[in-house]
Amino acid sequence: MKIAINTRFLLPRQLEGIGRYTYEVCRRLVERHPEHEYLFIFDRAYDEQYLFSEQVQAEIVHPPARHPVLWYLWFEWQLPRLLERAGADVFFSPDGFATLAADTPTVLTVHDLAFEEKDNGVPALAGAYYRYFTPRYCAKAAQVVSVSEYTKQDLQQRYGIAADKISVCGNGCRQGFVPLDEAGQAAARADFNNGQPYFLYIGAVHPRKNVHRLIEGFSQFRASTGAEISLLIAGRFAWKTGPVKAAYERSGCKDHIKFLDYVSDVHLPQLLGGATGFAYPSLFEGFGLPILEAMHAEVPVITSQTTSMPEVAGKAALLVDPTDVSGIAEALRQLYEQPRLRQRLIAEGQQQRQQFSWAHTAEVVYQAIVKAAVGV
Repeated sequence: MKIAINTRFLLPRQLEGIGRYTYEVCRRLVERHPEHEYLFIFDRAYDEQYLFSEQVQAEIVHPPARHPVLWYLWFEWQLPRLLERAGADVFFSPDGFATLAADTPTVLTVHDLAFEEKDNGVPALAGAYYRYFTPRYCAKAAQVVSVSEYTKQDLQQRYGIAADKISVCGNGCRQGFVPLDEAGQAAARADFNNGQPYFLYIGAVHPRKNVHRLIEGFSQFRASTGAEISLLIAGRFAWKTGPVKAAYERSGCKDHIKFLDYVSDVHLPQLLGGATGFAYPSLFEGFGLPILEAMHAEVPVITSQTTSMPEVAGKAALLVDPTDVSGIAEALRQLYEQPRLRQRLIAEGQQQRQQFSWAHTAEVVYQAIVKAAVGV
């Protein structure tokens, strides 16, 4: 079987959520099923490290698809031609995009439908593209893979996709996220925050991630307690970041809020392992991978009581209303002041994390690929 895969998010030193999912799934598909041929399709120059075996061929399809007009050219014009020329038996797209112009059986991973929400923060043209094409991609796909039960239900309710066409794969935690001993935690604090304790957020900075309310909640917590702890924000500024910058400028504790930009895979486990707590009050998530990574690092979690986050966190997190700044501040206070609470959440996380693995994710995707290829 020849499996073509959209790998345009395999970007060196820039593996964020969907890129990480693409990497972990594709690597395991190639390693565990060497009997197949693989065609990795990039939209720009690629790094050879992502060609995981001799069974993998690579093609660059132009133009680089990072704008709705270019998405259309890439997926509806260039990609179908390549799939036909290559003789692909099945096409797997891990990033929620597919093509309506090709007859190749398709497996589509849908991470979330956040763009369907009011005030979603997605740029207008991109949001219009998602809302027009995503339901059509899902209807045309032979198989749909969802990263959570929440997203599966969302696909059924919004788009009427049949339940038996959707497989739930979850996500996993990459290697390296392990608990640090006291010396390791002290070293992390020394390396990232001048030896002082810190709360941590990891992820891109854009409206859906709700970083502005996290900053406001942290500022309120600091003002009411005087606690000697910082907030570190690890992630690139993406789009519509004005509220984040405004919240920072208004804060009375700017000296204790640090923007670290994108942190490499090499340093991220140490950064997370040294945190007093991990704060992730996102407005909407299809899964929320950093929650799982925090559980593996045995760092207590604060996250939102909405969408998929309770499903991922289970009993291993303090759940908050992400729109309630005072609620975020109170959760930070509890986590800071109550060592027993931190230990209880860590213990719950040791159990909860066992439900998720990249091995399981990749196997669910593979079974969907087989079903699509044989027309089940």
